[in-house]
Amino acid sequence: MPDRGGGPTGPRIRAGRPSRRVRTLLVTLGVLAVLGMAFTMFAGFWTDWLWYRSVHYSSVFTTTLSTKIGLFFVFGLLMALAVGVNIWLAHRLRPPLSAMSMEQQSLDRYRMAIAPYKKWLLLAVTALVGLIAGASASSQWRTWLMWVNGVPFHEKDPQFHLDISFYAFDLPWYRFLLGFGFAAAILCLIAAALTHYLYGGLRVTSPGARATAAATGHLSVLLGIFVALKAVAYWLDRYGLAVKSSDFKATGNWTGLRYVDANAYLPAKTILFCIAVICALLFFATLWRRTWQLPVIGFGLMVLSAILIGGLYPAIVQKFQVQPNEQAKEAPYVQKNLKATREAYGIDDTKVSEYAGKSATTDKTKLRNDANDAASIRIIDPNVVSPTFQQLQQMKNYYGFPTNLDVDRYPTKDGKEQDTVLGLRELNLDGIPKNNWINDHFRYTHGYGVVAAKGTEADSNGEPVFTESDLPSRGDLGTYEQRVYYGEKTTTYSIVGGPQKEIDYSDDSGEKTTSYAGRSGVNLDNPLNRAAYALSFNEPQILYSGAIGKGSRILYNRTPKERVEAVAPWLTIDGDAYPAVVKGRIQWIVDAYTTSNGYPYSSRTTLGDTTADSLTATNNSRAVVAQQNQVNYIRNSVKATVDAYTGEVKLYQWDTQDPVLKTWMKAFPGTVKAKSTISADLMDHLRYPQDLFKVQRELLTRYHVTDAQTFLSGSEVWQVPDDPANDSGSAVPPYYLSMKMPDQTAQAFSLTTTFTPNGRDNLSAFMAVDSDPRASDYGKIRVLKLPTSTTVDGPKQVQSQFNSESAIAETISLLSRGHSKVEYGNLLTVPLDGGLLYVEPVYVRGGSLKYPLLRKVLVTYGGKTAFEDTLDAALDDVFGVKGTTTTPPDTGTNPPDTGNPTVKQALADAQKAIDAGKEALQQPDGPDWDAYAKAQKDLEAALKRAQDAQSKTEKPNGKNGS
Repeated sequence: MPDRGGGPTGPRIRAGRPSRRVRTLLVTLGVLAVLGMAFTMFAGFWTDWLWYRSVHYSSVFTTTLSTKIGLFFVFGLLMALAVGVNIWLAHRLRPPLSAMSMEQQSLDRYRMAIAPYKKWLLLAVTALVGLIAGASASSQWRTWLMWVNGVPFHEKDPQFHLDISFYAFDLPWYRFLLGFGFAAAILCLIAAALTHYLYGGLRVTSPGARATAAATGHLSVLLGIFVALKAVAYWLDRYGLAVKSSDFKATGNWTGLRYVDANAYLPAKTILFCIAVICALLFFATLWRRTWQLPVIGFGLMVLSAILIGGLYPAIVQKFQVQPNEQAKEAPYVQKNLKATREAYGIDDTKVSEYAGKSATTDKTKLRNDANDAASIRIIDPNVVSPTFQQLQQMKNYYGFPTNLDVDRYPTKDGKEQDTVLGLRELNLDGIPKNNWINDHFRYTHGYGVVAAKGTEADSNGEPVFTESDLPSRGDLGTYEQRVYYGEKTTTYSIVGGPQKEIDYSDDSGEKTTSYAGRSGVNLDNPLNRAAYALSFNEPQILYSGAIGKGSRILYNRTPKERVEAVAPWLTIDGDAYPAVVKGRIQWIVDAYTTSNGYPYSSRTTLGDTTADSLTATNNSRAVVAQQNQVNYIRNSVKATVDAYTGEVKLYQWDTQDPVLKTWMKAFPGTVKAKSTISADLMDHLRYPQDLFKVQRELLTRYHVTDAQTFLSGSEVWQVPDDPANDSGSAVPPYYLSMKMPDQTAQAFSLTTTFTPNGRDNLSAFMAVDSDPRASDYGKIRVLKLPTSTTVDGPKQVQSQFNSESAIAETISLLSRGHSKVEYGNLLTVPLDGGLLYVEPVYVRGGSLKYPLLRKVLVTYGGKTAFEDTLDAALDDVFGVKGTTTTPPDTGTNPPDTGNPTVKQALADAQKAIDAGKEALQQPDGPDWDAYAKAQKDLEAALKRAQDAQSKTEKPNGKNGS
């Protein structure tokens, strides 16, 4: 028997045991690692599926995923098969060992090394190229879906007379196939060449023939396929000229054919196509001739032709035919570009009218009265007063308002519509008393209520006149679900509906709690779901926290833009979602666009550049999605809503004629609802989107002309002026305003902007688009073009004139003394009786007050400027006559005196408050705005006491009882 303690077998057994344990441990760790990686991949897939199912858009997820998987496998297998077959064929065509040269015999050791693993090596190589090709192909899922589901535009391009759908839907897919074919041909050629070299079919240094006949035939066929693909590329390039971008000094960015393209490049591509076909046939002929002489000569001639015909000849045409008479040569092609660009961006129906810019009306009373009718002039700037809303209506530090508020229309008590500035009181996690995981994700989960104010009024303190305020919010909007679980500032996840109660809001009676009753989000009852989210969110506590229990749901992807983009990844989202109260619910309204880069002859624009202005410069969240997308076709085809409580997303077809939207609706059936399903209440709050308007106004700086000669001369080029009230140096933003253009009989909710001549500051045009979807003129663009023979002040000049007047400058200096800061609001432009009325509110942040209050209003008309406390006073000053007031009387007016001692005491207190207010404004170090605000509140309280006391002493017949 062997010695178990010290014999020769004993130590081997003891040494072998740890070795087996190590191997077992390594295998176990490897299995666990694989399982961990697999579960990580599964967690991402599973959470995505759960989210799409929770929003009832699972078809979007399955369609997108199945398309990606299908493209991955089809093109991955094609590439793997092509490379694998060529490697196998090259190996099969190898010469016998006896025929190999000394050079090839030196490779024996490599052949012997890989011989046992040939099959595995072949599988590894083909699998690698297949995976890469499949991954690349899967990213083309949009291209595939548009090609398969494309619908016709029923419009033809002017050069080849093909339907525009060919360029928008078909050509991108053909180009992808061509690129895939080139990649496959090159990889097959490399793989076959290496295999032939390894097994003796090709020789580099050995004397004699460099390739066997079999290798020659094989490689020649592959080269022939490559050249044949090049012939196809030349043919497609002909059509590509219609959507080709180039730099044209006369116009800058240019898309489509020019004279040199139509008369030099187009015939050159046709000739090169024929040469490439012949060259490909010569390569295929080597299967019988077994020589590369003719194919190589043909290939060389093709390269030389490409240089001479495809490069030199067009340059000669451009130099000696086009440049000497450029306008005449290019005019027909510019005319095509004008027409296509105007159609592609929806500006072809723009109405351009001549406008004097200076009024011929001498009746000042008429002008004053017309000023009231011309527009509901908004003196509350939504881009300035957010801190005022914050200070007066935040209520709790864990609430907040967006940097830029929104403008909408809501009815007044008498049924008339008024422009309203509003914002949601959203959750602000930075303001909660103590940040921890429970508070951030379980306790503080939502905002509360809408705050709204009249756009055309401010009270005697310069504060907004709120029509919806307090907490819970109350006012003119009636009863609605006020909790805001989904909003622009809600960027983190929350877990709701479980055992942990949520903080609802706080009032004088204390803190109120709630538990989410909606069906939004994903249920966390399932341990698999919890594990998946714990891994996806990198938060282990989700897996084991006791705060999660029966009924717990996780809410994420909570901003309106995120949700719409996720359920409709084929849409481009507007940068400004806005809230509206619709049928007792707060709905976020999101404008979405269908775009294309394949509209022939239409000039391209970069969305991120054309939608930038002074607001986006300071607020990146307002920037359009897919900022650097280059497009040459855009439509506001979809209006989307996101419920602020449930997160429910609805997509509505808006442009019923858009072929791009019809294509996507075929690809994702049932995701977009018909336009007819939009309720009347929702229709009341839809509007023309800002980003589309910015794109259109940028195009109209050049494309407002319809004559090619004028376009080429550049004499009518405009520019969007910089914002004179903002230091960013960026373009002035468009403004929503209820106003009427000269050809309109009543005010319409509109989006407006101004233009100045290129390189100058005077006004060249005013642009407005009807933004009320209930109107028959919705989307109609009107441009008032000012004469070039006279100059009318533009926004920058008006601002400069304002700052240069000594009386105004002195007042501004007084308002700015001490710690006060003057802020300028939106400079609104309103056409009025042949002239242009400019109105700009002026705000002051004074003393310790961290929010702006309206203190003055600037009005300029016909060269005269007024700077008064109210809009009515400023208009009266400018026109020299009093008009019908546009705002209610100031609450500071005293009621009539009576013998009532309570009234007398109240009036005495009111006078004290007035004196205190005046004293606060005349402090040596500048106005004391804290004291002034207190005095104004004391004044209001005293007047209310006087009014209440007076009403109590009146008899039913209205006479005093004393």
